[in-house]
Amino acid sequence: MSDVVNKLWGFCHTLRHEGIDYNDYIEQLSFLLFLKMADEKEVHLSAKYNWQSMKKRSGGDLMDHYSDMLRDLAKEEGLLGEIFTQAQNRFNNPVSLKKLLNLIEEDEWTSMDVDVKGAAFEGLLEKAASEGKKGAGQYFTPRPLIQSMVRLMKPDPRGNKNFKISDPACGTGGFLVSAYEWLMKESKGALPREDVKRIREKTYFGQELVARPRRLALMNMYLHGVTPKIKLGDTIYNTPGSDRFDVVLANPPFGTKGANQAPERDDFTIETSNKQLNFVQHIMSTLKTSGRAAIVLPDNVLFEDKAGEVFEILMQDCNLHTILRLPRGTFTPYAQGVKANVIFFQKGLPTEKVWIYDNRSNIEGITKKDRPLTAKHFEDFEKCYGADPNGNSKRKDQGETGRFRCFTLEEIKKRNYKLDITWLKDDSIEDADSLPEPNDLATEAITELEAVVDDLREILILLDES
Repeated sequence: MSDVVNKLWGFCHTLRHEGIDYNDYIEQLSFLLFLKMADEKEVHLSAKYNWQSMKKRSGGDLMDHYSDMLRDLAKEEGLLGEIFTQAQNRFNNPVSLKKLLNLIEEDEWTSMDVDVKGAAFEGLLEKAASEGKKGAGQYFTPRPLIQSMVRLMKPDPRGNKNFKISDPACGTGGFLVSAYEWLMKESKGALPREDVKRIREKTYFGQELVARPRRLALMNMYLHGVTPKIKLGDTIYNTPGSDRFDVVLANPPFGTKGANQAPERDDFTIETSNKQLNFVQHIMSTLKTSGRAAIVLPDNVLFEDKAGEVFEILMQDCNLHTILRLPRGTFTPYAQGVKANVIFFQKGLPTEKVWIYDNRSNIEGITKKDRPLTAKHFEDFEKCYGADPNGNSKRKDQGETGRFRCFTLEEIKKRNYKLDITWLKDDSIEDADSLPEPNDLATEAITELEAVVDDLREILILLDES
């Protein structure tokens, strides 16, 4: 995959000299990859407008045909038309378009044992991030982490005609794609005949603020034979629809950009401008009773000013049974210094105890090349978590020297419901040779300062109101 990404990225440099910016290139590439993979999978598209219809053309004829193709595909009914809504040809030179067609034609994309469009897109994001492009990581969740969360949540819609899965910050659709791939693996590709149509058309839901990643999410699911319902809009500030979900998997965008005022929502108990805490409230609100969720949250969200109030409400309405502290560098190279966690909870039962797994202390930080994140990083945690997706498996407290500990509700109350609980001494912090890179430490400092700024914003809002 890295060879493919390098090839595509190299061509991105060529196009930039012709006035096609990085985002336009990603979008045009996604259109062409989709058409090529649809051709490989023999997905029915109009013979007039498919991959084969472009291969034999060149020059102005190719440019006109490509423009007409995008315009006509946008008029198609259903998901296909939604994918190509407002799609436009951004190429200025037919030679460049023909060269990209030839580059894509060289590989058989559907034979690669990865979610190719997702992997290629993430690879290009990584290249952009390493060159200082800001914001690339907002669409990225590492695949090993996604797959571990899906394995634990077991989003299985078979036999339940109303089962629904949601990602309210879906980016390019990584959680939704992985949930469907998990189901295909569990069912060995043979869904019950009576369930096939419902599972493929009425099970997978999402929402995304930005049009381009949403388009990629729709493409990814379409190529898997699934018709998801993915809204375009602001999850937090828009009132949600009537759908309620059995499983929610999410990695809300990090940072505080755009979170300067609290949303006016009747279903939010705690008023806060903190984006991640509002995602927690949104997910609580949209879960069915007995529904379960797994959410990625930065460290500061577990201890920032309003965190205790939100988690107190959460623990009254839900069983917050497990927290996983993720290794340093999990989100390398997009947000190297962000320290994060995954919280797991089930709606409908109050919390009596919280199990915390420390997968960070005395573990070497993740790097892209030398120590990449893999499934092995989650093997022991998954054993400790157990087979029950709602956290009810028999568990053993490993004590002060172990990684898996149990804390009672009374202990958490004494901490004012702040969940940044640690107990292992992290020797790597005291070892100068094991310290994180300076830029990672700087990013950590910025993240903590942003949390303080959020607190100050809340104070200013209170002062204005008074």
